[in-house]
Amino acid sequence: MSTAVATDSLGKRYGTEWALSGCTVEIPEGRICGLVGSNGAGKTTLLRLLAGLAKPSTGQVKIFDRAPADDVEFLRSVGFLAQEIPLYKRWNTEDHLAMGKHLNRTWNEQITRDRIRSLGIALDQRVGTLSGGQRAQVALAMALGKRPRLLLLDEPVAALDPLARRDFLSVLAEAVADGDLTVILSSHLVGDLERVCDRLVLLDNGEVRLSADLDEVVAEHRLLSAPRDGASLAALERAHTVLRVETTPRQTTAWVRLRGPLHDPGWQVDALGLEDIVLAHMGRRERRPEPVLAGVSEKVVAR
Repeated sequence: MSTAVATDSLGKRYGTEWALSGCTVEIPEGRICGLVGSNGAGKTTLLRLLAGLAKPSTGQVKIFDRAPADDVEFLRSVGFLAQEIPLYKRWNTEDHLAMGKHLNRTWNEQITRDRIRSLGIALDQRVGTLSGGQRAQVALAMALGKRPRLLLLDEPVAALDPLARRDFLSVLAEAVADGDLTVILSSHLVGDLERVCDRLVLLDNGEVRLSADLDEVVAEHRLLSAPRDGASLAALERAHTVLRVETTPRQTTAWVRLRGPLHDPGWQVDALGLEDIVLAHMGRRERRPEPVLAGVSEKVVAR
């Protein structure tokens, strides 16, 4: 399978602060990849670097085997929908479609109009009078009408109600199934991502904690519990990645990323849901090495 996105030690520094550091991910073509992390984790920074809206301070990024560039060929291949859904409130939907057709030589007029009509959105209605869910659907229809190979979505459903989110994600999943499209979808709503995504990238404190297929992520994380003196926590930490530990006078509970078989029979093993896995990683803090800017011999203080 071809690779849509590949980054190698990618980093972005603003002043003395690193918004993103040592980011190495690979996303195959034709996937819907969920991008998760707390506020300030680096999600928007990563999306802007992939879209060519910002330049890396360190490392490399490749989109379909080429670096982002301010040229027609690259811009045609990538669609970017920002969280604020940038539409003109005084324009109606017909005006926006006319603009999309004028700006994009590969514009798919019929599919875009059919998609909007199927949602019951009037073409002559001003965008400012539409609901939040309808505005998001118009923006998505325009992004898809451009026929990009890579679509970057930055928190597009954050302000939508559950029904509007479901409709938005259904349209997105259908678009990926119907065409040559790869999607990176940033969201705090892990349950929504679990419905439509088949790959996950988790950022925390500007670093990648997870980058793998969703099935793999769920399969290698487990909730372990044992009587307080019934199993060795130290041995568990030597063999596996322990993300979180809770102890009571009677019991030890551990959220663990397994790195192989679990040999200690003293642990009871239970499955973990995706949201629990994400929260366990987000709550974990590791000391990281300070990034070094390309061409600079001395270290800079990251935080």
